[in-house]
Amino acid sequence: MKQKDQFDNLEKHTQWGIDVLEKFIKFVKERTEIELSYAKQLRNLSKKYQPKKNSKEEEEYRYTSARAFLATLNEMNDYAGQHEVISENMTSLITGELTRYVQELKQERKSHFHDGRKAQQHIETCWKQLEASKRRFERDCKEADRAQQYFEKMDADINVTKADVEKARQQAQLRHQMAEDSKAEYSSTLQKFNSEQHDHYYTHIPHIFQKIQEMEERRIVRIGESMKTFAEVDRQVIPIIGKCLDEITKAAESIDHKNDSQLVIEAFKSGFEPPGDVDFEDFTQPMKRTVSESSLSNSRADGKSEPKFGGKSKGKLWPFIKKNKLSLKLGAGPEDFSNLPPEQRRKKLQQKVDELNRDIQKEMDQRDALTKMKDVYIKNPQMGDAASVDHRLAELGQNIEKLRLEVQKFEGWLAEVEGRLSMRSEARRQSGLYEAQNPSAVNSCAQDRESPDGSYTEEQSQETEMKVPATDFDDEFDDEEPLPTIGTCKALYTFEGQNEGTISVAEGEMLYVIEEDKGDGWTRIRRNEDEEGYVPTSYVEVYLDKNAKGAMTYI
Repeated sequence: MKQKDQFDNLEKHTQWGIDVLEKFIKFVKERTEIELSYAKQLRNLSKKYQPKKNSKEEEEYRYTSARAFLATLNEMNDYAGQHEVISENMTSLITGELTRYVQELKQERKSHFHDGRKAQQHIETCWKQLEASKRRFERDCKEADRAQQYFEKMDADINVTKADVEKARQQAQLRHQMAEDSKAEYSSTLQKFNSEQHDHYYTHIPHIFQKIQEMEERRIVRIGESMKTFAEVDRQVIPIIGKCLDEITKAAESIDHKNDSQLVIEAFKSGFEPPGDVDFEDFTQPMKRTVSESSLSNSRADGKSEPKFGGKSKGKLWPFIKKNKLSLKLGAGPEDFSNLPPEQRRKKLQQKVDELNRDIQKEMDQRDALTKMKDVYIKNPQMGDAASVDHRLAELGQNIEKLRLEVQKFEGWLAEVEGRLSMRSEARRQSGLYEAQNPSAVNSCAQDRESPDGSYTEEQSQETEMKVPATDFDDEFDDEEPLPTIGTCKALYTFEGQNEGTISVAEGEMLYVIEEDKGDGWTRIRRNEDEEGYVPTSYVEVYLDKNAKGAMTYI
């Protein structure tokens, strides 16, 4: 029957529709996996470039450009979170829902086609019954005709007995009755089949087809709604992603190149002054040669300055030409940071003082908390023993006292550095004023030298040296007079002086001081007539002569 073919076609089409749904589900699953993988890679990327705790990278984030980069990393982390949201929403709103719907759809489809096959089988059974009733009616009619013909033949034959004729007549009547019964049965079966067929084609089958059609239309609508949801899930996170991108743009716009440049200046400012101009030394008139500011062979004895010629100079230890940098890396460096330039030393000392003050505050907070706890224990002995916190309170008190002593020590060093910096600034101001008033008479001889860490330093001479015109007695001096001794010192630590201008000392060794620390962290000492040089001030304990000019006693 043609109807069977229609059911086959519908079965194939509805199965194709289910395959389309499953294909879309698989597509969305792979999309969610891609989103999760992308989000994971973005998070790993952001984590990879995050500054490590307690590392040098953290210091770099004081610059606005570095902070902007950090903000970008954080926003990228949030950006990755939105892709995770996309994956989660697609999984719950599309994949999960459609998977359940496909299972329901398969069950509904199976039910509809089962009803269709059942209706088809029923109508086929009715048709077979009709055919059987028809064949039986036909057979009975033929049998009745043959019985009638036999009866008529017997009745016409004079040789046949009356009994045989009667028997043939009864047989013919029986066959006619059977034919009539078959006819009635056939008529009834035919009417029933026509009714069943009418119901089948006009009621049952259209109803089944209608259900299949509705099922298929719901499937089509559902896949369309899922595609809309697919787009809507993306659209929902677009504002948040846009906000992340806006924050990245805002961070980029917050970069202040002027501020970053100033931070670099503040970070590496040494506090040293650039050297003064180098005087012209006229060798065509040796008797009128004056002392050059570039020479460090100036004698400081009794405030006199004598230019010398022709001999070796023991004073030229730190010329303007840049020497090899001196490394003083012994452990963590001197406690007072005396190996650093003045300005850097001041910053380090200030940081240390602030750090110690924070530690003191923490200890005091703990002490206050324990004191309150002790008071509670005293008022409510059942809550605890008040004597149990006494030991800890004593420890905190000792810690606070130690930290306060440390603060006083570092504050002393800090005040010393700040005082020197202010004195140098005032000296430069007064010297500049004096030179402006006496340009032809005075040449302020600044003792300039390169500090061992490679920075230039210019220290104002404690004495104003007058340019002395050359005399006939200059020829009597072949060598420069050595600097006078202004005190003694004791080496606290062993120092290996490997760079030019430095001198090695052993721990406990006593030496002579010929030039005190000028704020650069170095003291000039002498062992004997031929051995002198610079050592870190923090490595020696200095005892200056009280009657030495400008001498200061410090340890």
